Amino acid sequence: MASSSFSLVSIHPPLTPAKIPTSTILILRNAGLILNPPPPPPSFSTLSSKPISVKPFLSALRASHSQKYVYHDPIPKFAEAETQKFKAELFNKLSKDKDKFGDDLDSVIDVCVKIFNDFLHNEYGGPGTLLVEPFTDMFVALKEKKLPGAPVAARASLLWAQNHLDHDWEVWNSNSPK
Repeated sequence: MASSSFSLVSIHPPLTPAKIPTSTILILRNAGLILNPPPPPPSFSTLSSKPISVKPFLSALRASHSQKYVYHDPIPKFAEAETQKFKAELFNKLSKDKDKFGDDLDSVIDVCVKIFNDFLHNEYGGPGTLLVEPFTDMFVALKEKKLPGAPVAARASLLWAQNHLDHDWEVWNSNSPK
């Protein structure tokens, strides 16, 4: 939380005639706020002797505190269920292109599923935590093992995750007892 402070500054005109009151201005400082530059000082004819209310300033300060979103730890049961769903749907997607994968389809799926499962168990904590690294890792691992269709498999995996993972997480957590 940013600390707030305020100062009272008395402004005296260079030559203060006895009948012109001295004005007091409240200056608020808050490191967490971005404030517009102050308007030019009013002329002495527009200065009022009315007290300045601090309430609007304080309510603006309270409303300006940024909220932090806390990401959850991975949920092992969700990771297991989602990995099985991912495996089935990736198999359905890639088996349509049997010519590209040939006899290596099961090996390609196993590599993708292992990396996806590790990501879900170790890093995925709900919406906002889907990373690209597991999918680039899939691509690299498939290439290193000289398995066919690395770009197609990695892209299909990424697209599936983008279209399903966050939604499935929200459904899972809305159905779980609190």
